[in-house]
Amino acid sequence: MFFLWGVVLGVLVGFVRGGKIAHLDYLDIRYLWLVPVSLIIQLLIFPLFSPEPLVSFGTEYFHLLSYLILAGFVVLNWRVWQIPFMGAGMGLNLLVIAFNGGYMPASVASLRKAGENEVANSLLAEGTYGNVINMNGSTVLDFFGDWLYLPRVIPLSNAFSLGDLLIVIGLVFFFGMGMVRNRQNT
Repeated sequence: MFFLWGVVLGVLVGFVRGGKIAHLDYLDIRYLWLVPVSLIIQLLIFPLFSPEPLVSFGTEYFHLLSYLILAGFVVLNWRVWQIPFMGAGMGLNLLVIAFNGGYMPASVASLRKAGENEVANSLLAEGTYGNVINMNGSTVLDFFGDWLYLPRVIPLSNAFSLGDLLIVIGLVFFFGMGMVRNRQNT
């Protein structure tokens, strides 16, 4: 849900700069269908607001596959500078997920500060919740896990990673600059 803030802020910046959503077409993004395919895979294995996967076999591998599909999208659209910027965030997330068996480590304290008490309690009791694993002494690269958070007073607040932050910044630049048609964007 954190990514939604990047889209909303980016579109607002684009409108303030006098842009239009239709101008995004001039960026000539290739293979855009890879993004929804990746998101559908993630929603099948980790549905929103549910700790139980819809596809219960190989969830770790499907999670990695969804990121590899996104990596392909980034490589195929390297010329639009915001996409490799977001790709750096995806790469950080992929790295930490790969080193932790297909799960993203999450800080229980950060989840609680974001108002995600159910997720935090489940992580403490069971060790995993959806696509996250309890950040503890046995997880690897915790610095790249979900330890940042939006305060609970912000709608859709949750814990997020440095990779997620890079993706959101990239989304803001993508929409904020891409909606304004000029020679620098193409």
